[in-house]
Amino acid sequence: MSDDQLSQLLEQVRQGALSVEQAVEQYQEQVPQKTGALASASIDLDRSSRCGYPEVVYCEGKTSTSLVEIFTLLLEAKQRCLGTRISEAQAEVVLKQFPQAIYNQTARTIRIPEKDAAFDEELISGRIAVLTAGTSDRPVAEEAIETLIWMGYEPDFIVDVGVAGPHRLQEQLPRIQNVSAIVVAAGMEGALPSVVGGWVSCPVIAVPTSVGYGASLGGMAALLGMLNSCAANVTVVNINAGFKAGFIAGLIADQKQKTS
Repeated sequence: MSDDQLSQLLEQVRQGALSVEQAVEQYQEQVPQKTGALASASIDLDRSSRCGYPEVVYCEGKTSTSLVEIFTLLLEAKQRCLGTRISEAQAEVVLKQFPQAIYNQTARTIRIPEKDAAFDEELISGRIAVLTAGTSDRPVAEEAIETLIWMGYEPDFIVDVGVAGPHRLQEQLPRIQNVSAIVVAAGMEGALPSVVGGWVSCPVIAVPTSVGYGASLGGMAALLGMLNSCAANVTVVNINAGFKAGFIAGLIADQKQKTS
């Protein structure tokens, strides 16, 4: 409810056109519910107004029944849904309840559009690129991609351009030098984001992956290498955190769009 609407409501009470009880009822009807209380969760229904996008559901550790309840609540609040780290068994249950849902087995994500709304309509392209050093990094990169699609962006996806074959990245430079943000997923020594950062003028969001042999330490070697990057435009998210990288890239593109 806007300030003008609230003033008009109070003026009606002052003039006697509305009782206090009627005014309270009208106010409650127009103020959106901020929290959705369930037996298994407390859902932030106000996050979109504060942060730009609805709450995202981390599915790991939740029961399939809880996920259905959470997604139902979000859809009733007219919010489109994104679930990350969803298992095949969980996805099977959710898809039965919401046949319009889009499940990406590789990314372990599920997207559910608002009722009567198509998900991938009017996606904005040309603003964000997602790169992988190797094909083994693809699951993490696809989590970023699914997040960006949920945010309304269609990223340019470039696979397998790691530093062992430097010519591969050079061949793709025209595709990444005019975007607003780049997500780079890399395991092993994690060198690719620094190389990409030296070729572009936009933020590079590095995602260390747990791909690699023993001394990669489950992604720690890549994480430490990326944190120590000498490329000033490289920032780093957590190991395998494709969602976080995609979300940050989407926010950067949002801000660039506002100022352009």
